[in-house]
Amino acid sequence: MALLSHVVGTGVGVDDAEQLMAMRFLAAGYGSSQPPLYTWLGILTASLVGTDILALKIVKYALLAGGLIASFAAVRRFGYSNRAAAAAMFGLLLFPQIVWEMQHALTHSIAVFCFSSLLLLAVVEVQKRRSTAAYVLLGLATAAATLSKYNVVIFLAALFLAALSLRETREAIFDRRFLISVAVAILACLPTFYWSLTHLGDLLAHGGSFDGVEGGRAAETASLGILGLGNAILNFAGLPISVFALAFFLARKESAPPPVAASWPEKLVWRAIALALLLTLVVVLVGGVTQFRDRWMLPVFVLLPVALAMRLDAMGNRGRKTQGTIVFVGAALAILALPASWYMHLNGGNNRGRIVRMDYRSLYGQITVDGPVGTVVSSWFWVGNLRLVDPDLVILDDEIPDFSQSIREPAVLVLADDREPVGVIFDRIAKAGYVMDTIHRRIDVPQLLGGTPRTRQVTITRLHKIAVQ
Repeated sequence: MALLSHVVGTGVGVDDAEQLMAMRFLAAGYGSSQPPLYTWLGILTASLVGTDILALKIVKYALLAGGLIASFAAVRRFGYSNRAAAAAMFGLLLFPQIVWEMQHALTHSIAVFCFSSLLLLAVVEVQKRRSTAAYVLLGLATAAATLSKYNVVIFLAALFLAALSLRETREAIFDRRFLISVAVAILACLPTFYWSLTHLGDLLAHGGSFDGVEGGRAAETASLGILGLGNAILNFAGLPISVFALAFFLARKESAPPPVAASWPEKLVWRAIALALLLTLVVVLVGGVTQFRDRWMLPVFVLLPVALAMRLDAMGNRGRKTQGTIVFVGAALAILALPASWYMHLNGGNNRGRIVRMDYRSLYGQITVDGPVGTVVSSWFWVGNLRLVDPDLVILDDEIPDFSQSIREPAVLVLADDREPVGVIFDRIAKAGYVMDTIHRRIDVPQLLGGTPRTRQVTITRLHKIAVQ
């Protein structure tokens, strides 16, 4: 997928385009209510291979692979079989948001998937080795997860509480060297925490995503929140649970030993899942949350395939056959998702495919026909694709922090024929001390790889600095 995107030379979707906008400079935060680790990894990769699609795809697939490998390694380090570890790894590919949505969208969610899995492996290492290096790894994994996506705090709290509830892991936490983990995590996160405190508006930019019902109707808000949470759980975990259940049903005739009590690793994982669900429910009820996105359930259920694969290891031939079925189905879905994901990349719903297929070299040429341009301003992330043509270009939208200080003249406003509101970006331009030219130029930008319409209309307007009286 990475090489295909690189060779064909199309653009990228809005999530990756947002990263292109931010990847031009290293900072402790980038706005959009998201932590900066994914962007840092993008900057590092771009410094090695250049600012192009290949850099974006390398980051995405390296994190996906890292999360899968960490889950496999954690199950093996817990003492379970290779078959159980493989079932846990391929079981993760049963989540549509991992095997499907992460292929052609998402950024920070991919990082939280990787580093949540790595955090579980770090907990295993601390329990097994109890060395200074293991505690440093735990601190780094905690910091990486925190700097991936802020909703991982539920996963962190659940895993920590689950570890405290078990004698085997409680001893490792009460070890004085656990302070090393705490110190490493705090030091690694400190610059971003400070940036967030000094940019609260940028940190809370997406606070509206958690809006509840107005008017203080607590019962209605709670019922809507629980209903929304249940729907998100079903959409996120329904498929993997169904596949595990079907695989177990198909293996029902195989022999199985009498049930045995769960070992401490299995208890740890199941308790972490239960506590994450409980904490999520508390947040929903206390915060009055009524709006959900399926991917927000990732930190809650990232350990579910691990727990199920562990349980199957104690079920003899029945468990082994079930695990084999999970490996087969997960691998098949991953392979089938590749061509389907590439199709969606180019022909996505809500006209998102048009963002990918726009000829950005043609657009750049028409923007700069009257002279060089230092900054392009727009109302949505899609315009970040212009940095694939000119990596030195400054791209701004209404969510980029320090907007007025970032403008490098000459500057232009570029708006496409999409449904995104433009009022906010107009306000940002005015507050930065700029006005729009009275002459607007409408151009038709070709669309790559066919499709209808064959062009997309874009409006270009020069921006002028208001003279200080």
